[in-house]
This record gives sequence, C-alpha cells and structure tokens, in this order.
Amino acid sequence: MKLQSLFPFRYFASLLLLVSLFAASCSNDKGKVEGVNMLYGADSKVWKTHKETDTAGDKVKQTDAQKQEELRIFANGTYNMTGTDGAVSGKYTFDQAGKTITLIPDVGTTSNTFAVETLTDDKLTLKSADGAALMLEAQ
Repeated sequence: MKLQSLFPFRYFASLLLLVSLFAASCSNDKGKVEGVNMLYGADSKVWKTHKETDTAGDKVKQTDAQKQEELRIFANGTYNMTGTDGAVSGKYTFDQAGKTITLIPDVGTTSNTFAVETLTDDKLTLKSADGAALMLEAQ
C-alpha cells in the first residue's frame, strides 16, 4: 500500500475529529439538573446574572445595578441575595426530582418557586411560572 493512498483517510479522520470537538464544545446544558451540591459547592457559592429573558423569551438588558446583584446559596439550606437596594435572606428547598427550587425569605410571607432548567457546577437557569428566565453563572 502506498503512502499517498493513506492521505485521504488521514484527511477525513482529522476532519471528523475537528467536527466532533466542535460539537462537544457547543453542547447545551439545558435540561441538565445535577445534584443539590452544585447549588452551593463545598459550603456556599455565589451566583451572578449572566442573562435574563422575559415571558416572550426576549433578552432583557441588565442595568448596572442588576449586574451587581448576587445570590449566595449555602449548604445549610439558607440563601442571601445582595444588590444596590439591600439584602434579602431566607431559606430554600430544592427538589431535584421535580426540578424546582423554592426561596422563602425571612421577612414576609411570600415564597417564590422556580423551575430549575439547568444546574451544573457553573450554570444555573431558573424559570418563573410566567415563563421569564434568569441564567446565572457561578463566581
């Protein structure tokens, strides 16, 4: 077998490898909900808004104040949200099977339940009942 006859095979194999790597790097985590420890890491984890969409699915422009907001989730079942308007603390419950998280503030009687569309080590996507979504990234 001549060396020249292997060239097309090597070219094809290289091209196939590049396409596979590209496809793997573009994979979508939507729908992937991992364990509750992804919410808080070893003890606590800070999440910041990466992107927000409204009920129609259109991107919402973040204000400078919203870009400074943080959601810190602790392993002990509590959370703290901070921003330019102050802080809110409370408790949360996470239902991995039902893919929901409920945030219960310490002050007031209103709790908020969100569908968890994505939960990985570095991404968290919460969707409200009306269809608005908040995509967060771990800091």
